[in-house]
Amino acid sequence: MAAKRTRGDMRTMRHTRMRKHLVGTAERPRLSVFRSLKHLSAQIIDDSTGMTLAAVSTLEKDLKVTANTAGAKSIGTKLAERAKAKGVSKVVFDRGGYQYHGCVASLAEGAREGGLEF
Repeated sequence: MAAKRTRGDMRTMRHTRMRKHLVGTAERPRLSVFRSLKHLSAQIIDDSTGMTLAAVSTLEKDLKVTANTAGAKSIGTKLAERAKAKGVSKVVFDRGGYQYHGCVASLAEGAREGGLEF
């Protein structure tokens, strides 16, 4: 009898399926989102070198934001600010297998307002 798939397993399968088509390059790195029950993090990754160019999370002490939609929007703007400092303006959005809704959509909106194009 096969083991039952959990929600986390299903998300991982969706993310793997998406990653077949999403690749971050030096010109357009990948903006990857991770969401847990209490926290939210995002990072900009150049997959050709395997380097993280910019990252931001609700775990950072100086941000003082929570993982709700308002906090996600501020994380998106902070990530865009850090990416602009590194010279990144265009990215590919990787929602990580999560639904484009709520915190994930709010983070994307904040990143767009911060100046990132995707």
